Amino acid sequence: MKSICVYCGSAAGTDSRYADAARRVGTILADRGLGLVYGGGRVGLMGIVADAVLGGGGQVVGVIPEALASREVAHDGLTELHVVADMHHRKALMARRSDAFLTLPGGIGTFEEFFETLSWAALRLHHKPMGLLNVAGYFDPLIAMLDHGVAAGLVRREFLDLLVVSDDPEALVDAMAQRSPAHRPRQEIDFE
Repeated sequence: MKSICVYCGSAAGTDSRYADAARRVGTILADRGLGLVYGGGRVGLMGIVADAVLGGGGQVVGVIPEALASREVAHDGLTELHVVADMHHRKALMARRSDAFLTLPGGIGTFEEFFETLSWAALRLHHKPMGLLNVAGYFDPLIAMLDHGVAAGLVRREFLDLLVVSDDPEALVDAMAQRSPAHRPRQEIDFE
């Protein structure tokens, strides 16, 4: 594992523990020589994690759509910043440039990225480790919903077993690094 794609909010949220966790994730990535691939903004949790990686001397690749570059205030101090046509191209490039996916607290866009990446894993289109950092129980309702889907016979338990979930950033990154995929890919998606 050389680089981790981090999905997280373009807002910092109301609980300071979200920002603290984003900062810790960035510091851990830099300390371990792991590059960050993320949405390219300098605001919210996105900016916090990027600044922590950069502050630790790490490499950061940002990918932001043209339409959001000014609204999310694209980070101008990154190792690489890619301005792409749209959200589809953003997610595709982020996925290509990453060896793993880590989701921190965020909003609708973060949920969408998480679910799309989990869907790709369930379809065996990628076999990259996936982590969910459950800061202050933020993802408890999401985890309960997924468990409900399993109980209702609409979600396969094996798909949820693709996730590594923890409230400890260091333990989560360690577990993701050690993760052997539950499924070998039918094909590796080209994310084009």
